Amino acid sequence: MARLALLSVSNKTGIIDLARSLVEEFGFDIISSGGTAKTLKDAGIPVTKVSDYTGSPEILGGRVKTLHPRIHGGILARRDVAEDVTDLENNQIRPIDLVVVNLYPFEQTIAKPGVTLAEAVEQIDIGGPAMLRASSKNFAHLTVLCDPAQYDQYLQELRQNGEASLEFRQKCALKGFLHTSSYDNAIAAYLAGTQTEEYTLSGTQIQPLRYGENPHQPAAWYQTGTTPTGWAAATKLQGKELSYNNLVDLEAARRIITEFTESPAATIIKHTNPCGTAEADTIFAAYQKAFNADSTSAFGGIVALNRPIDGATATELTKTFLECVVAPGCDEEAQEILTKKGNVRVLILPDLQSGLKETVKAIAGGFLVQTVDDIIADPSKWQVVSERQPTSSELAELLFAWKVCKHVKSNAIVISSDRTTLGVGAGQMNRVGSTKIALEQAGVKAQGAFLASDGFFPFDDTVKAAAAAGITAIVQPGGSLRDKDSIKAANELGLVMVLTGVRHFLH
Repeated sequence: MARLALLSVSNKTGIIDLARSLVEEFGFDIISSGGTAKTLKDAGIPVTKVSDYTGSPEILGGRVKTLHPRIHGGILARRDVAEDVTDLENNQIRPIDLVVVNLYPFEQTIAKPGVTLAEAVEQIDIGGPAMLRASSKNFAHLTVLCDPAQYDQYLQELRQNGEASLEFRQKCALKGFLHTSSYDNAIAAYLAGTQTEEYTLSGTQIQPLRYGENPHQPAAWYQTGTTPTGWAAATKLQGKELSYNNLVDLEAARRIITEFTESPAATIIKHTNPCGTAEADTIFAAYQKAFNADSTSAFGGIVALNRPIDGATATELTKTFLECVVAPGCDEEAQEILTKKGNVRVLILPDLQSGLKETVKAIAGGFLVQTVDDIIADPSKWQVVSERQPTSSELAELLFAWKVCKHVKSNAIVISSDRTTLGVGAGQMNRVGSTKIALEQAGVKAQGAFLASDGFFPFDDTVKAAAAAGITAIVQPGGSLRDKDSIKAANELGLVMVLTGVRHFLH
């Protein structure tokens, strides 16, 4: 008797070619449901509708199609158990050798603006996950495919061995369970919103990584959801494989560059902190300013640009050793120039803005979840507490410094001028230490420059140190019991001081 395949897919990529090979090369019979059956029939491929095979019509507008003993009996039967074989014979059920199923596009549906709850609920697949779970459970006796990328691998197994190996079937079963797990998690997260007592996180491995933060730490890269997004959707034009540290730094770079949309901007990241960030009239000028802000630290850095790479910028990028460059695009001239530095990883991510909705941090015995710090700075809500009032250009510069400071590890101090960072103090145990580092890095350029702090000043020492170095204006959250001391110092020293009412700790 011919082998039997059940094909029922939402994503019909590659399904015609697979079905044709199954029939013409290997003599399979095919049963299929709904739109898949029509697709195959229109392509001239012999197919039996599930309703004809089971003798039961599709009902409830297609909600019930494959939930039938002739389907699940054929999937779950153990071919080496006499009682199972007898049950198949007594109920005129054929064993199913191949199940090809992928699920309703739930995640794509809920991603659409204005989608209603009713629309989302209709995209919750029932029969598909049931078949995936059943066939994955019975991998000892059949193969399950849930991803078009598996089709050629399966056909290769048949061509080489006449049937799929047990190792291959088990690998496919694992992918089936991971697929249904991810699908259920997406549904649960959508229905729960932010009000839930349970939080689940799952992902599908994109690739193993050479190692983690250090060579003795094994690591891997996982994609959440069934549709590639974020870095999983980026295009790598050239360069070596991405490392764990590359990906962590790239995400830090992406978060900073999304702060700047109105003007061309560039940032250079080292160990998740910006060593240089700048805005300018062109992306070429923005990168030059960011690089010159701290050319020493820029060596081996991660670069993010908010405009496509052009030839002039590509030439500048090749003048120093860089680990990675990411931008929303890259023209042909720039691509050719960048090939001179073949090892640098060049990634294209058209949608730099789309990122995390929440962050997860592991701790012993569990993990912490918080919404991402994506609040947009609104200077109209800031409070000028100094006697000296800022000009519009000074306020714009304070906004630039504040945006960068948000993405520097606490305690964070950023010195800037002309929409360019001059000094960055990051991750120190006290704010005075961060201030000292940032001011020393800025040097004489601190004269007339601007200072941003991610947290408030518990004492007036930072204000006095800033004034002594020539700083002209400060932006900070405020909220200390001793704010009046810092305000008094600012007034005595002739500085502008602005309070945002928002802090940006980054640990």
